[in-house]
Amino acid sequence: MEINHYIEAINLLKTGELEEIIVKREDFMTFREAWMQTENRVEIVGEAGLNGQIIYRFVKLTK
Repeated sequence: MEINHYIEAINLLKTGELEEIIVKREDFMTFREAWMQTENRVEIVGEAGLNGQIIYRFVKLTK
């Protein structure tokens, strides 16, 4: 998957239009590039799944 698709998916995740993003092991570095460009990336939390798969969800941090 291209980085632009992940940037779009991250934005949809932050707006609540997506509940989660599932990233396969082979796509992790591409996702990471998009994630690193995200302003509030600490609110995008990954959970390890099976076979190197990671499930990312948006968790709004409270101050």
